[in-house]
Amino acid sequence: MIVCGNPTMGIELSMLLGKMQAMLNSFISLLPNLVLALIVFAIFLFIARVIKKFVRNLTRDRRQAHNLGLVLGRLGQGVTILVGLFIALSIVIPSLKASDLVQLLGISSVAIGFAFRDILQNFLAGILILLTEPFQIDDQIVFKDFEGTVENIQTRATILRTYDGRRVVIPNSELFTNSVIVNTAFENRRLQYDIGIGYSDDINEARRLILEAMYETNGVLETPAPDAIVVELAGSSVNLRARWWVDPPRRADVLDLQDRVLMNIKNKLTANGIDLPFPTRQILFHDQTEETDGDRAHQREGWPAGKGKVPKSRSISSSLKRLAEIKAQRNGSEGDRADHFLEEGQKNEN
Repeated sequence: MIVCGNPTMGIELSMLLGKMQAMLNSFISLLPNLVLALIVFAIFLFIARVIKKFVRNLTRDRRQAHNLGLVLGRLGQGVTILVGLFIALSIVIPSLKASDLVQLLGISSVAIGFAFRDILQNFLAGILILLTEPFQIDDQIVFKDFEGTVENIQTRATILRTYDGRRVVIPNSELFTNSVIVNTAFENRRLQYDIGIGYSDDINEARRLILEAMYETNGVLETPAPDAIVVELAGSSVNLRARWWVDPPRRADVLDLQDRVLMNIKNKLTANGIDLPFPTRQILFHDQTEETDGDRAHQREGWPAGKGKVPKSRSISSSLKRLAEIKAQRNGSEGDRADHFLEEGQKNEN
């Protein structure tokens, strides 16, 4: 039995084999250029890392130029890698011209810009943060609900370590477009705390004791000098605000000094008889039978009258007694009236 094959299928198979052989020959001929391109690109990667490390080491000991060194190092690394990529492509594809690379880069940058808009926005914001230096690495900042120490400023995000040992990654675009509090921006920082004393206490004496307690606390700066000012006449206390300066203004030092300052103030005030009142509420019973009821000039709410006439105070027992007498008189009058009507009725019946 003789089976004849399809001549068309044989021709297609031979053409496919021929194309595969041609592709294999092209790859073999291209292999030296490909290996050379990889070697060149690896060399440029190594050079980029060296440039980045060199620039960072050059500005590491200079605080004002540290962030600038980070920016220049990263930019130098990126430019070096890009140049290496272009050279590697020109080795692999000799027919590729510089104009073609520029055109390809332009089209790719537009496509990448639309696809990675948020990433590029964070990248540019990171570069601007590193250049303008609103804060630096190891600064302590407050951003929205987060507070901590800046660990690293990357081109995409800033790494924050909170005081309770957590890491927060904040996109640079948010940091650049929103308000940030830098607690360690200056050498000194002012702290304050409100202290309530009784209305019967001497304000000047309490102020003197508070200042004395702050001056006696080790760590409170003498310049600028601490002070204590009256800030509020509250419902049950006169509030004085104690203010003092600390150096350095880091979180641990601030909390430690505040603890010692407040402890000294409390001990000093209580030792000298200054009242630290709890929130209280005063209830006054008004005698509504008096003619002065509702007259604020005579019926006062418990505060001193000053140079004016002091109205005579009446106890609640006397007021209740007076009300009972009035009620008894009214009841007696109504009883006499009923007896009179009863007598008149009996006379009419007779």
